[in-house]
Amino acid sequence: MSDEIKGGLKSPLRRRLLAGMAALPAISLLPRPSWADVPATSAVNTTGLAVTDTDVTVGILHSVTGTMAISETGSVEAEKLAIAQINAAGGVLGRQIKFIQEDGASDWPTFAEKAKKLLVNDKCAAVFGCWTSASRKAVLPVFEQYNGMLYYPTFYEGLEQSKNVIYTGQEATQQIIAGLDWVNKTKGAKTFYLLGSDYIWPRTSNKIARKHIEGHLQGCKVVGEEYFPLGHTQFNSVINKIKLTKPDVIYAIIVGGSNVAFYKQLKAAGIDLSKQTLLTISVTEDEIDGIGGENIAGAYACMKYFQSLDNPNNKAFVAAFKKMWGEKTVIGDVTQAAYLGPNLWKLTVEKAGSFDIDKIAAASPGVEFKGAPEGYVRIHENHHLWSKTRVGRARADGQYDVIYETADLVEPNPFPKGYQ
Repeated sequence: MSDEIKGGLKSPLRRRLLAGMAALPAISLLPRPSWADVPATSAVNTTGLAVTDTDVTVGILHSVTGTMAISETGSVEAEKLAIAQINAAGGVLGRQIKFIQEDGASDWPTFAEKAKKLLVNDKCAAVFGCWTSASRKAVLPVFEQYNGMLYYPTFYEGLEQSKNVIYTGQEATQQIIAGLDWVNKTKGAKTFYLLGSDYIWPRTSNKIARKHIEGHLQGCKVVGEEYFPLGHTQFNSVINKIKLTKPDVIYAIIVGGSNVAFYKQLKAAGIDLSKQTLLTISVTEDEIDGIGGENIAGAYACMKYFQSLDNPNNKAFVAAFKKMWGEKTVIGDVTQAAYLGPNLWKLTVEKAGSFDIDKIAAASPGVEFKGAPEGYVRIHENHHLWSKTRVGRARADGQYDVIYETADLVEPNPFPKGYQ
């Protein structure tokens, strides 16, 4: 792995994570349910997971170093907040949640290695983790071989379904297709320039986007498509091509720290995002924290969650998040989806009356979380979530104004006909 990918954001983000932990020790001092209310371990753990009469151990697996740390640190923080809140409310089946955290280090083989450790050595009852599709694809065979349960928080390309994964982010029909329909209808967009980081999620997402643009949006076409290595920082060449082709929409799926360079160079080149439509499905408030709001103001993002959502669940979530991690922290789509993971797992364990993976997999469909910051969500039979689609416009202060949302929850469809 290059020094560029290893470095940069490591120390500040690690300090941020450690600072929030000060809120956790007091949680364990809260009274636990009476023993009469706690089911016997032999009844709720028949497969040798790390479950005792008093505790249950889970795993957290994200990149807190490397180019993806800018995106994944928020997920770690959200998962720890959810665990602290669940413990404060009495835990899961009367047991306090302990966690073992591992660093995927923005390196996909490392993710697979750490996933095996969490399942085989640590016998974690669930793992909350990954961000990129490359990391998810790397760990998926591990979870299926050793029968673990992964709660995966990132919006992604779809085209996958597993008994061993609960996908708490959106798939392509809820984000890519819905967003393109919106920009075509509201902006009259006809030409698109597709950009992405060079790995499975951006390439597959843009493949779906191209099929939708050219096959389903009348009179529309793709005028350019380019990809860049993770950690890439030189975008002037493609920016010059964009200025020459003058697309109606720049469709950007660049991830991690590369976003900082891309949006700063876009502004330096004189591209005004209040006039040039840019639609992203990868830049949340977490990335804007590094990019700088002044460099991306005016851009549009299609997500299911924005920190500025005005509902009681979200106000309570944002307040609790800032109390634990600091007033200056921001919350993006994937961070919120990561917060859903431990909560949905708790609800599912209680429904199943067991920590056993097979029983949790069977009990997951229909589990609903009414306290979700994004609003009510429900697990579909395909292990994805019913959720709303929203479009936000970036402000100079680093937040988004929500300018569109679907009236109803959108049914997840990870295998849309004609897009595979």
